[in-house]
Amino acid sequence: MSGPATIYHGGSVFDGVALQEGLGLRVEHGGVAAIGPVASLGAGERVDLGGDIVAPGFVDLQVNGGGGVMFNDDPSVDTLRRIALAHRGLGATAILPTLITDTREKTVAAIAAAKAAIAAGVPGIAGLHLEGPHLSVARKGAHDAALIRPMEEADLAALIAAAQDLPALMLTLAPENATTDQVRALVAAGAVVSLGHTDAGFATCLRYAEAGARCATHLFNAMSQLGNREPGLVGAVLASGDLSAGLIADAIHVHPEAMRAAWAAKRGPGQIFLVSDAMAPAGTDQTAFELEGRQICRVDGRLTLADGTLAGADLDLITALRVLHHKVGVPLEQALAAATRVPAELMGLAGLGRLCPGVTGPLIRISADLSGVDVLS
Repeated sequence: MSGPATIYHGGSVFDGVALQEGLGLRVEHGGVAAIGPVASLGAGERVDLGGDIVAPGFVDLQVNGGGGVMFNDDPSVDTLRRIALAHRGLGATAILPTLITDTREKTVAAIAAAKAAIAAGVPGIAGLHLEGPHLSVARKGAHDAALIRPMEEADLAALIAAAQDLPALMLTLAPENATTDQVRALVAAGAVVSLGHTDAGFATCLRYAEAGARCATHLFNAMSQLGNREPGLVGAVLASGDLSAGLIADAIHVHPEAMRAAWAAKRGPGQIFLVSDAMAPAGTDQTAFELEGRQICRVDGRLTLADGTLAGADLDLITALRVLHHKVGVPLEQALAAATRVPAELMGLAGLGRLCPGVTGPLIRISADLSGVDVLS
């Protein structure tokens, strides 16, 4: 967004909260200068949107891979650069690269890689998401059960240090393998603790929310379900305003009617937001890949292990946005916020997820029918 002023007009401007119909956007000197009637925006190069939407770049808090590579396979700056570039092409201009359950050594390497990538200014790397290894074997999903383990003092110390060093750190853990005292310590250090891959009951999940957990990982998937006598983590998310939740809105991981019910039932201020849970094929035509020696196949929009277990998602956020709006019926403003402002605010990512004067974050252009997205800056 550097150089002479550019005026975007002829479409809509999503400012992170509201969809401003018929207004224009003036961009100059690397940032948003004004939003308002086109006649008030002054001189500059004019870009007719043709009915499309200008919005802040998508913010994706769960990205396991992309561009043909997995973060777990090689947690390095080069890998992060390749993953971030692939997702930028899909409209996600800020991501949390996600390491799924692995060894202590791999976790240390992932933290170091994220810190180095941010220090080097790799575009799009906003922090880190560690999904495991302190999960429940009973709800492991595609995670390797042999690597799941309780959180020990050395783990806690390393995670506290990472939370203090990184601009954003999300930690997915299960009450089965982490204590409320550990959650309190992590939250005090600045981490966002997300409950996931757990069979914990409703009361236990609320107790962890009271200890500071603020989120749940991929709502409905790999967690205790909403039952008539035991509401589980799903029920805790819907009932507790302290909890937000990521959602894989591909209509495969979660049925559209289940998404509709959850959206209607969710108590605020916590909110549901979109994640891709993307794997190596994101941004490529790759049909198969390996995760820690296990073959994962990509067929008809699904990524599965040999036994049929879903292993991440074949999804990007423009597709998730389209599903949420067209198939689930979520109002477009709310769906757009779920891919931008809501995840940015959850992680405290200042300057992302909103458009207002002074903001310098990347802009995207979303087609009016939600079929595609282009990064403008």
